[in-house]
Amino acid sequence: MTTTRTLGRDGMAVSALGFGCWAIGGEHWMADGQPVGWGKVDDDESVRAVRRAFDLGVTFFDTADSYGTGHSEEILGRALGKRRDEVVLATKWGNVFDPDTRTLTGTDDTPEYARRALTASLRRLGTDRVDLYQLHISDAGPERAAELRDACEEFVREGLVRAYGWSTDDPERAAVFAEGPHCAAVQHALNVLQDAPRTLALCERLELASVNRSPLAMGLLAGRREGTLDAGDIRSRPPAWLPGYASDGSGADPQWLDRIDAVRSLLTSDGRTLAQGSLAWLWARSPRTVPIPGFRTVAQAEENAGAIEKGPLTTGQLAEIDRLLGR
Repeated sequence: MTTTRTLGRDGMAVSALGFGCWAIGGEHWMADGQPVGWGKVDDDESVRAVRRAFDLGVTFFDTADSYGTGHSEEILGRALGKRRDEVVLATKWGNVFDPDTRTLTGTDDTPEYARRALTASLRRLGTDRVDLYQLHISDAGPERAAELRDACEEFVREGLVRAYGWSTDDPERAAVFAEGPHCAAVQHALNVLQDAPRTLALCERLELASVNRSPLAMGLLAGRREGTLDAGDIRSRPPAWLPGYASDGSGADPQWLDRIDAVRSLLTSDGRTLAQGSLAWLWARSPRTVPIPGFRTVAQAEENAGAIEKGPLTTGQLAEIDRLLGR
């Protein structure tokens, strides 16, 4: 397969595999104490992992200002340093947070806040522009979204942003942003167990990139089955929008594990690990997909990047997986 894909309509090339930087932000919480990070991190290891990914051909890194309440952006900026111009940087805005307490305190969908958030992200990332700026409020109203789309067009005119998109699982909302000439992508959940045909159809029709959040189903498609989770790990107390983990904190949902076992042999064909096969499924699903698996270690970065050379699954394997999953 080609090792690059196009981000949207203006021909911005990215590696077919991106890296999601939520986990390296470290622990942070909702105001009620709900964890929304992935537990403790080693910042030096995070930096080594980002640099290793780059050395292995990954040129697309996706973060958000709220990940670790700014910490992920700072670590990503530190890791890339002088290599910044060799990569495509994506971040998000819309969540309001207190970095002193590492707490998310609400949302702000005003254009004025978008500008303040962008200015702060540029500082933390150590750059003069964001390549893909994404609205992080998945359920924002369409009228306000149109205002924010226009604000993003102004950021493009000022040279602060190259392109923009919306992180939402609602294709009708995504279509509102797509009316802007510099809209390039929709970020949405997509993995072997959670298909999104309507959003993929929108991306195909409107020439948008499909940036795939949760490509490894929050670790389940990377092999997580048992074991205790840190109290600061979102999966230990999963919110309603996070499927695949039991709401009582007991770990992985057995039904999800059964579905993974049903397709495991197909995903691990040709010497792939389960994670690599899951990424291969995404590339086979659509020519517009750019999965962004998370990572916290060099070993995880190497395993994920190793999927690139193995390429996508075949059309026949894709059809057989659909059959086994009853789709």
